[in-house]
Amino acid sequence: MTMPHPLLEIHDLRRHFDMPYSLLDRLLGRSRRTVKAVDGVSISIEKGQTFGLVGESGCGKSTVARLAVGLMPPSSGQIQFDHVDLNLAKRQQLSDLRRRFQMVFQDPYSSMNVRWRIRDIVAEPMRTLKPESSTADIDGRVDELLELVGLSAADKRKYPHEFSGGQRQRISIARALSTNPEFLVCDEPTSALDVSVQSQILNLMKDLQRDFGLTYLFISHNLSVVSHMSDHVGVMYLGRMVEVGPSRRLFSVPRHPYTKLLLETVPELNRIGYDRKPMSGEVPNPINPPKGCSFHPRCPLVTERCRRETPALKPDGAGTQVACHAVEEGRAA
Repeated sequence: MTMPHPLLEIHDLRRHFDMPYSLLDRLLGRSRRTVKAVDGVSISIEKGQTFGLVGESGCGKSTVARLAVGLMPPSSGQIQFDHVDLNLAKRQQLSDLRRRFQMVFQDPYSSMNVRWRIRDIVAEPMRTLKPESSTADIDGRVDELLELVGLSAADKRKYPHEFSGGQRQRISIARALSTNPEFLVCDEPTSALDVSVQSQILNLMKDLQRDFGLTYLFISHNLSVVSHMSDHVGVMYLGRMVEVGPSRRLFSVPRHPYTKLLLETVPELNRIGYDRKPMSGEVPNPINPPKGCSFHPRCPLVTERCRRETPALKPDGAGTQVACHAVEEGRAA
């Protein structure tokens, strides 16, 4: 029996941004400031599976998405797609690989050229990554894709403003599928949609994954959506992973205090009247993060060690990995 191998592997990925350094900063003797948007993230996604990435706004999820598809270079770390290091790949090899992964953006309207017809929007990746395609091949593929995502081939003559938000996201998915990719990065693909439309788009993505064997990196702040879509889940906080594990176990037996607090915000019909613990505090300033564990100002289990030492992501012996001193010391039961 052949064991599945990861389609995407990310090792110790970092992306740091230098803040603007003004003349006033130099006159006042201020040192350059750096935002560690992604600070040592590692992810492994097997073929045909979905890895969900969750966390509050500003934790670095979208930066990971853009790094994974090459929209920005990493400061350090390694991104391997099907065992090929994207940072070391030659030009032609990288061009061939880019046909195999695409991205679905959060706001479908802002990711489209409003002056283009739908035909040109869906066909753009083919023209860029498959220049050998003929006009007839492109037209036939556009018709096929629009019908695949629940629209009509006649819709290719229209403009983006003539569609609803859910229809525009279907067009975005059709565009992403135009080069027959194996891997899709979905960055908050349903957050701009109504709840009823969200379920339609999620079910469509599930169907496409089943029919075409797609692999997803699914990014969202909606835990219910991530639970529905994902095989494995990673929880991010201030640029770092704090817990990683199988979706079913992570949502049923969360270990990290931050994961527990996130799950407290998810409404459940069978827990009506339950006295929930509200999410306390705010995400610290990423320009000047706290020392030690970055979650310690909000953590109910904080000790002096938490304020002093940054915890490493370690296996907990039950199938998940947790970066927490309290879990390691047995204080988080």
